[in-house]
Order: sequence, then structure tokens, then C-alpha cells
Amino acid sequence: MSGHSKWANIKHRKGRQDARRGQLFGKLAKAIEVAAREGGGSPEFNPLLATAVEKAKAASMPHDNIDRAIKRGTGEVEGAQYEELFYEGYGPGGVALYVQVLTDNRNRAASDVRSTFTRHNGNLGEPGSVGYLFEHKGLILANGDEDKVMLTALDAGAEDVREAGEGSFEVITVAGDLRSVKEALVNGGVEIESADVTQLPTNLVPVEESEARRLLRLIDALDDLEDVQAVFANYDIDDSVMEKVLAEA
Repeated sequence: MSGHSKWANIKHRKGRQDARRGQLFGKLAKAIEVAAREGGGSPEFNPLLATAVEKAKAASMPHDNIDRAIKRGTGEVEGAQYEELFYEGYGPGGVALYVQVLTDNRNRAASDVRSTFTRHNGNLGEPGSVGYLFEHKGLILANGDEDKVMLTALDAGAEDVREAGEGSFEVITVAGDLRSVKEALVNGGVEIESADVTQLPTNLVPVEESEARRLLRLIDALDDLEDVQAVFANYDIDDSVMEKVLAEA
């Protein structure tokens, strides 16, 4: 088992992000559409779609919305054609930012992302400037007995299990194995807090309190953009600082 990774503080941000995103259902629908277009409309045979649908259900997205998004993705219902792009740059404190975009208007997306970096003291970089600092992985946040979580996850094919606080653990998987590992944990009686395919940083950058405030403002501003699906960052903010900054927002 690896040591405490500090990635656990993403949990402090998750509820805040979900609550403040006015376009949350729109972002979830885009992810479903793209997954259905790339791998077919059956969650049973399309792990990426299954994960997107589970995430939408967890956010209480209505079934009809999910069904329509799948049909738009498979072409049964007319809809926009979204392309996935990644923008790369740096925020306050030298933190690398890897911005996932799903858009039907590349020029609008580029303009919005660029201006947001500029307004919030960030620097938009060239393609490849920070992407190598992240790995495409499955991430499960689980709660339970250490031995049960670790043994169940590793037996199911997880790559690593990391301590993330008292009774909490991060389970790292190959992206395609996320669903099977999650199911094994659930069947083993482990509580799952969240499970998602993400971009995990390969190294972390310590961020002080003053820089944390500016950094999180930039991330929030990017999150709020219509075309931005997710913002991945390699910050290491102490949990006490994270809680203090979020309480002030």
C-alpha cells in the first residue's frame, strides 16, 4: 500500500463543484453522448458509457435525460457532434492544469479557456506541455476496513491502494477495469464514495494558502465554462488549508 497521497482532498471539492455547476446535467449528457458514439449505446458492453451513466444517476439526472443522451450519441436522435480536446497550462504556484473539453465549437472553447487562464493569473501552454504529468486511470474513493479494501481491490485487479485518511482509501485501476473493481468492492461490502475515470497526476506540487486561493479560483472559473468537462491538477494542498479556503468561498 502506498503512503498518503494527498489526492484525498479532491473529496472536499467534489460536493462544492457539483453544487455550483449550473450546467452539471449538460456536462454529464455530453459525456454520455460521446461514450455512446465511441463504444455503442449499451452500458453492458461499453464500460465508458456505463461509468458515465452511473455518474449521471449519482447526480440525480432524470432517466429520460440519460436515455436521450444515449440516443443522440448513437444517432437515433439528432444532436450536436462533440469533439474532445485537452488544453494544458499552469496556474498559481506552478500547478499543472490539464483541461478536458467536449465542444461543438472549437473556436469558442479555445477563446474561453485562453481568456480564463489570463484573467486568473494562469498561463496557457502548448500541447504536450503538461499532459505527460498525468495518467489516464480509474479512481475509486472507498471507505472501510483496510485489509478488506486492500485485499478485495487487489484481487479484483486494482493497480494500487492508497491511504486517504482515517478509514478512507483511494483505489487506482486501469481505466478499463474501473467498473469490475468497483463491483468487486461493492459485492465485498465496501462502501464506495465515488468512482470515475480520471487523469491522475504522477507528481504533486505543494501549494501554500495564499496561492491555494488563487489556484482554486482559476479552477472554478474553468469548471464553469460551458465546454469544459473537467479540470485535472497536480496540486498538493494541506487538508486544513483546503477546508479553510473552501469555507471562505
